[in-house]
Amino acid sequence: MAIGAVWTHRFRSLLTILGIVIGITTVVTVASLLTGLREGVVVFFQELGPDNIFLYRTSGDPSQDARIPKEAKRRALKPEYADSLRRWCFSVEDVGIDLMIPAVVDGKPITVRVPGFESDTINVAGVSPNMAEISPRDFESGRFVTQEEDQRAAHVVMLGHSVAEALFPEGNAVGGSLMMDGAEYTVVGVYAKAKGGFFGENGMDNAVNLPLHTAESRYPQVDRFMITAKAKPGMRQAAFEEVEGVMRRIRRLATGVADDFSISTPDQIIEQFDRITGLIGLVAIAISALGLLVGGIGVMNIMLVSVTERTREIGVRKALGARRRDIIGQFLVEAVTLTGAGGTLGIVIAVLITMLVGALVPALPSKVPAWALITGFTVAVAVGVFFGVWPAVKAARLDPVEALRYE
Repeated sequence: MAIGAVWTHRFRSLLTILGIVIGITTVVTVASLLTGLREGVVVFFQELGPDNIFLYRTSGDPSQDARIPKEAKRRALKPEYADSLRRWCFSVEDVGIDLMIPAVVDGKPITVRVPGFESDTINVAGVSPNMAEISPRDFESGRFVTQEEDQRAAHVVMLGHSVAEALFPEGNAVGGSLMMDGAEYTVVGVYAKAKGGFFGENGMDNAVNLPLHTAESRYPQVDRFMITAKAKPGMRQAAFEEVEGVMRRIRRLATGVADDFSISTPDQIIEQFDRITGLIGLVAIAISALGLLVGGIGVMNIMLVSVTERTREIGVRKALGARRRDIIGQFLVEAVTLTGAGGTLGIVIAVLITMLVGALVPALPSKVPAWALITGFTVAVAVGVFFGVWPAVKAARLDPVEALRYE
């Protein structure tokens, strides 16, 4: 009977549940996109090493300029710090160094080119040879730079998957040569496609990595050193405290003075990301709540109209022995059917939007979580129950004699 009542006035029903459809679509779509983004971030830092501790002069992306003016005035980290950390941090297994080369050095953008191709969309960094063990990565072909190549500042590079694909589309990158910032380099390795990333993009796919000493000799004016300390198994918290303490002593910071460097772990960075996405989620919930409120009021209104239209039917049912709870149940089921249909339609639209976004923007990960589907449908049904109670009670209170006389 409930389905029949909704279907009889299907256009009116569709307009009534439009707010619910919009609300459920919004919250499920946002939840799907945020879930996909979070999974990408988690996988990204698992690739970097879950036991690693990252040290840099400022907070944020080490490859970018400082976002906070106060942090821009901090002293740069020095590569010598790595030896001190190895010596004094007993919970640390090894310490590696990266030198992040900015996109523009001395007013000139760094480009990489081979005959017929040139690009400046690259992330150049010098890496110490032990980074192969500290942050291990899979190779599509070739190998990591060696200690010997680093010591003699050899002109060799390792390429990210996207860079190698663009420069050497035929796939014979290893052993090939390229020109970067006026110097020739030989490719010794090509990384496999990186997993995870921020908003579907992983900067490591655009990486051009050269030995640390090569980078220092080529760009002596650059001091963007990042230090990565790998904790011994099961000792990351102890290693974190030791690294922070040693760094404060090295940089001669007095007790009570805030750190003049950034120290973080993958878990802490993921927590920061969760706080940001949490705010986005709250905005989505606020928008969907407004839509659900409008939809709920519409459901209450249409159910009150339905009670008025079917007063004679209610009188007949009560005259034949229908109890109050039977009438309440009848109209509650109709309200729940109405909002449940709106919730289902909203979920279907959200899934289609998520699939469309994934198809049009492959770099933007999206995944529809089961909890979002269940929650969306449950909320839609709850709205029907809440806003359908008053019309149902009103219908149940009708006097059967008066209802039968109603025209």
